[in-house]
Amino acid sequence: MRAAKSIGIIAAAMLAVGAGAQTAVAEGPNDRIGVSGTDLGTDEIGRSSNLKHLANLDPTGVLATGLGTDIAFQDDKAFVGNYDGFSIIDIRNPKKPRTIVQVSCPGSQNDVTVSGDLLYLSTDSSRSDDSCSSTSQSATVKESWEGIKVFDISDARNPQYVTAVETACGSHTNTLVPGSGKKAGNDYIYVSSYSPRDTYPDCQTPHDLISIVKVPKSNPTRAKVIDTPNLFPDGGYPGAPGPTEIADRSATTGCHDITALPHKGLAAGACMGDGIIMDIDDPERPRVIERVQDTENFAFWHSATFNADATKVVFTDELGGGSAATCNAEVGEKRGANAIYDLSRNGALSFRSYYKIDRHQGSTENCVAHNGSIIPVAGRDLMVQSWYQGGVSVWDFTNSKKPREIAYFERGALPEGVGIGGTWSTYYYNGHIYSSDIRRGFDVLRLKDRSTKKVDKVVMDELNVQSQPRYKVR
Repeated sequence: MRAAKSIGIIAAAMLAVGAGAQTAVAEGPNDRIGVSGTDLGTDEIGRSSNLKHLANLDPTGVLATGLGTDIAFQDDKAFVGNYDGFSIIDIRNPKKPRTIVQVSCPGSQNDVTVSGDLLYLSTDSSRSDDSCSSTSQSATVKESWEGIKVFDISDARNPQYVTAVETACGSHTNTLVPGSGKKAGNDYIYVSSYSPRDTYPDCQTPHDLISIVKVPKSNPTRAKVIDTPNLFPDGGYPGAPGPTEIADRSATTGCHDITALPHKGLAAGACMGDGIIMDIDDPERPRVIERVQDTENFAFWHSATFNADATKVVFTDELGGGSAATCNAEVGEKRGANAIYDLSRNGALSFRSYYKIDRHQGSTENCVAHNGSIIPVAGRDLMVQSWYQGGVSVWDFTNSKKPREIAYFERGALPEGVGIGGTWSTYYYNGHIYSSDIRRGFDVLRLKDRSTKKVDKVVMDELNVQSQPRYKVR
């Protein structure tokens, strides 16, 4: 397809990051099996014996100073978000990932989703306009912009900016719901956003909604918001003080993240103060069918993940907003954790247990439950997940009342004063685990465990974790 706009991007031929920044990882004195948490020094790696670190791509080029964020996959490529834009990485040889191109397009979050020849990029910071050369501008200015940008990625070496769609309160995250039946040929993007203020012309209170962007794939320049359904007619959870300042329980003012399960016609939403299940059989008219709250331990409902057969949902609590040190004995095992719910056939949720890494981190290490994905193994419920400076955790929740960690990978604490760091998102894709580290770039891991013996036979050609596919597990 032809792009409607052009943007200033750095072409692949001009990048030196492909070979120079790629580092194959060999075991050495800094690779400490069985060591974790506060026992690790700054440049040391701790891991379980069944999770090997294969490669790392250091941050370089136009994205060197931006924060690494989310990942999407298509064929043999990874698309990695960054506060300064996004990159496309060749992962044909997972031991030697290679940067194909970097796109400079600053904006907070820059979460990515891919669909065929299109890439959807979330902008959740108020900008002077919708271009990739925009500058920061106050949300109190009516002309300021934030929302969804659409790129044509049919030529991975030369992505082209197609169009942009402004959405209320921006786009913190975005979720793809592919159209089917009479709606085939359209993508529906559920845009999650929050934090309204009466002084923001385009982000007014109350904000109990999501934005639905419809994208005709044959003509994406016609993308537009078709509805802003109110998911919380009663205003949602009103919020409450917690046991400490970082543990205040957030009021619901929109959603942080939504994960769709298109083949089941379901979606799970993590909406600050509420966890919800939606019927999305008609993607243009999502309908809330279940809602739960945790007024004792959850501070901020952050994200949701279905297991493979949609009998369970894992919700995460981003206690402290991702910048606090919460993986310690003082905070405990029930706050800043995952909550595991059983899901009935009619969409009812029943709480079963919490899961939190027990590898205690230091007082300067931001650590809390964050983004992860299912590892598709027959008869088991396995998930790989990021915990910021707590690293990567692979855990088993087959018994939803007794979850347990089966593998881990983490780095020692960043030097004091550097700020937040650690792994933002960690996902399983075609036999390997890929991680986007906020400060340290792109990591490739390999899990070798008895429980995942046949997982390599599950072949994926595209993965957007917030749009979970139907896995043909073996």
